[in-house]
Amino acid sequence: MSKSKIFNDPVYGFVSVPYGLLFNLVEHRWFQRLRRIKQVSLTHYVYPGALHTRFHHALGALHLMQQAIEVLRSKGAYISDQEAEAVSAAILLHDIGHGPFSHTLEHTLVRAHHEDLSLLFMEQLNQELGGALDMTIQIFRDQYPKRFLHQLVSGQLDMDRMDYLNRDSFFTGVHEGVIGYDRIIKMLAVHQDELVVEEKGIYSIEKFLIARRLMYWQVYLHKTVLSAEQMLVQTLRRAKDLVRGGELVPVYGSLAYFLHHDLSATDFLTRRDELLERFAALDDHDITFALKTWMVHPDPILSYLSSSLVNRKLFRLELRNNPFEDRQIQEIEAAVAENWSADAVEYLVIKGKETNSAYTVDIDEIKILFKSGEVRPMSMIADHAVLPGVFTKYYLGWPKSVGSF
Repeated sequence: MSKSKIFNDPVYGFVSVPYGLLFNLVEHRWFQRLRRIKQVSLTHYVYPGALHTRFHHALGALHLMQQAIEVLRSKGAYISDQEAEAVSAAILLHDIGHGPFSHTLEHTLVRAHHEDLSLLFMEQLNQELGGALDMTIQIFRDQYPKRFLHQLVSGQLDMDRMDYLNRDSFFTGVHEGVIGYDRIIKMLAVHQDELVVEEKGIYSIEKFLIARRLMYWQVYLHKTVLSAEQMLVQTLRRAKDLVRGGELVPVYGSLAYFLHHDLSATDFLTRRDELLERFAALDDHDITFALKTWMVHPDPILSYLSSSLVNRKLFRLELRNNPFEDRQIQEIEAAVAENWSADAVEYLVIKGKETNSAYTVDIDEIKILFKSGEVRPMSMIADHAVLPGVFTKYYLGWPKSVGSF
């Protein structure tokens, strides 16, 4: 009898999930929900193939974790079968706390980070499974003695990043994001309980960092993607405000609950079981159905935003390296107020900033192990192009019907 379940993954080919704890987690209704949450939100409005899901990504990250464990073991790092299963469960469940459309609505429906919710889901699953995820939770929280296991789950060179860059590049067709994930994994090693990369892998790491930076500006923070995602945020904000103002807004199931209640991470801590079940009932389909329903709502702002999203009539959006002048913002706001109403300005003029920290030197730097035995952070290797720091771009968007400014 086969010892594992085989999935045919378009990126890696056959991916195996061992029967037992890992397969049981994949079969759980909370994990199956990830099939209904897009990995890159509304990116398919720009790159039509980007319709892959968090379910795809989690299985891919598990596959890479299995490869990393095999490589590290072959180089003398002791990883017990229990530790291998625990760290595999951690990467499998690392995104289970994502809500509809992934990062886009992260702080709109609830005021909580998806990693905090993932941990709560793990704790609830652990209770259901009689403590089978004790070590998984320790690794996820970076409380396990072998720190390199946590780095494989959450670090600047973790299996999460390794998969999403490779997978998102594949489905968008943006080849700048392609990375040599197989070579990077083969160059991994453990030195003094930390994850390091052998000297031969320096060029692959350099390409990985450049690919990540390019993917952020070309895909994740593409101005049209940003326009669509911010419009979705504004649509949910308008629906929430109408509901709390006593207006009738047709909405069903758990989405109705989250529109009527302002919930924080603290609420999830104190009412974990109840709120996790409600949250787990939400996925992209709830939001899409709501948008289609609201297209004919009597509120002109809600119906306009909903129709624009459903029919891909997106706002004009400009990205700049420096903040926009107050004069330009005021001109746009005045034009929107004249065409719509003063109340419409806060929903139909979108402004803010986005940052990209493809590599940081503050914590958990990527470390290179040289043949001499010396270990140095990537940023201290002078002959390689590393761009540490945070890069910021400012955005300003408005309905195209208002005109150009």
